[in-house]
Amino acid sequence: MLFAQIYAIKLYICDVNNAMKISQAIFSGSSPTIKERPAIKLPEFAFIGRSNVGKSSLINMLCRMGKLAHTSAKPGKTRLINHFLINESWYLVDLPGYGYAKISKKEKEVLSEMIKNYINGSAELANLFVLLDSRHDIQKIDLNFINTLGEAGVPFAIIYTKCDKVGVNTLQKQIELNNKALLEYWEELPPTFTTSSETGMGRDEVLDYIDKLFKNIKP
Repeated sequence: MLFAQIYAIKLYICDVNNAMKISQAIFSGSSPTIKERPAIKLPEFAFIGRSNVGKSSLINMLCRMGKLAHTSAKPGKTRLINHFLINESWYLVDLPGYGYAKISKKEKEVLSEMIKNYINGSAELANLFVLLDSRHDIQKIDLNFINTLGEAGVPFAIIYTKCDKVGVNTLQKQIELNNKALLEYWEELPPTFTTSSETGMGRDEVLDYIDKLFKNIKP
């Protein structure tokens, strides 16, 4: 069992009336290392997942800006650490995807090291959102990545994407199946969100969670 990070929440429900409102989202730069991030240091909320999990579409949905993050049907589109300044208060960070991508072994190693260095080296990282495709079983690569986060004590939550593509009962069964796989390694489950970039499902819940974490960050 992993004890580095224990959560008491299984499914996060927000008060939609108090959910964070994003009034401004500005692209602040791309960088290959944490040393080359934007000069102004602010809390960072990062998003990551296997290639083609719908990360860019989710980011655009959260910010309600259709072209903020570039989307592509081709896996492995994101190759750098992308920072977006939100409400002049915090950064939304778009990380390269892990797993399958039609790139060379050397390029995969470079991306893997980039991700590792950011997650372990960013003192401003407040939470990492790990995206999973709601239509599929959790993959071994996802479990390995999540367990690595636990061993390193990295705070994280899980976001299921493309939840409009399956029925309610199918979605519930899939999440229960994935939770069973996670509980083989974890005593308790991390905060979990169900989302759809098409319908906006889960937007308020995710933003409310970010807002609560942000308000608890000490200057």
